[in-house]
Amino acid sequence: MPAESGTARSLKKSAAKRAFSQQDRQLLAGYAAMVDGLAEMFGKHCEVVLHSLEDLECSVIKIANGFNTGRTQGAPITDLALRLLPELEQQGLSHSQAYFTQSRLGSPMKSSTLALRNLQGDIIGLLCINLHLGAPFHEFMADFLPKATELTEVSPENFSNNVEELVTLTVERTIEEINADPEVANNAKNKQIVTTLYEKGIFDIKDAIAMVSNKLNISKHTVYLYIRQKKRDDEEPSPNQEYP
Repeated sequence: MPAESGTARSLKKSAAKRAFSQQDRQLLAGYAAMVDGLAEMFGKHCEVVLHSLEDLECSVIKIANGFNTGRTQGAPITDLALRLLPELEQQGLSHSQAYFTQSRLGSPMKSSTLALRNLQGDIIGLLCINLHLGAPFHEFMADFLPKATELTEVSPENFSNNVEELVTLTVERTIEEINADPEVANNAKNKQIVTTLYEKGIFDIKDAIAMVSNKLNISKHTVYLYIRQKKRDDEEPSPNQEYP
């Protein structure tokens, strides 16, 4: 077995001295959903690993797509992560520069390591992203393209620079939706537009009611009225509702 490096010994000694608080553990646990989210976003050829520095010998507390490196939960920290830690700590960095490495089987990988700090500024964990570059291109791209069954499920999203633009774009799209619906009578369109905007959560935004009333050329009182009616309808049980 190769001799342990001075850096590894120093870090293990440091980690052993500072017991993690419950708050530290809760902070790290909050990143678990990010592991799944990143893996879902970038596909099966992207390995995402959450390390806790509380125990370096079994630091992996969450891993997605671990088959890329053959690791599972409970695996130890890597030698490269140990080498990166002093740089992240001493320079106060939030993440490493992207770097290239190899999997255990020799496949090329592009990686990045993010330092996770507690409220005192101490690094308590690492979030590592390893992108498998040796994957067949068609497999890699397949994770970024919608499947045939998903093509009809594309959800429109407004990417706006300010709140006013967000409200305006949402109102305009909603107006288009309602105007294209032949089942909505002309004299009911404004009410349906306000109801739909309420369902989209647009009125959670400050001053949205004033902006919607201006856009629809109706009074704020009317917008409030439609919202109250919608809330009342939501609270009332359906006439066909069955009770136990």
